[in-house]
Amino acid sequence: MKSILTTVICFSLAACTAVRPGPEVFAAAERAIQTAVESGCEELAPVELRFAREKLAVAREGIEKQKYDVAVYLLEQAEINAELAIEKARSAISRRQVNELSRSNEELDTQLRATFGDEFK
Repeated sequence: MKSILTTVICFSLAACTAVRPGPEVFAAAERAIQTAVESGCEELAPVELRFAREKLAVAREGIEKQKYDVAVYLLEQAEINAELAIEKARSAISRRQVNELSRSNEELDTQLRATFGDEFK
C-alpha cells in the first residue's frame, strides 16, 4: 500500500511540473515586435515598444531559470504591448493626416474668402 501511495504522489508531482516550452513560443512576440518596428513605433510609440522588448527579454531569462509559466505569461504580455504600440502608431499617423487635412481646409477657406469675400460662407 505504501508503494502505491508513493507512486501516486510521484505521478502527481510530475504532473504539476511545467514543461519547457519550445522556441516557437517566442515567435508570436518576436513577430509582433518586428511588425511594430516596421510600423514606425520607435518614433510614434516608443514606450510600449520598450515594454514589449523588456518583457521579451525577461521571458528569455524566465526560460533559463525554468520559470516557464511566468515566461509564457510575459511573452503574451510582450505581444500585447507590441500590438498596442502598433495601434498607437496607427492612431498617431491618422491624427497627423487629420491635422494636415484641417490645415489644407483652412488654407482653402482663406483663399476662398480672399477671392469671394466674407459672403462665401
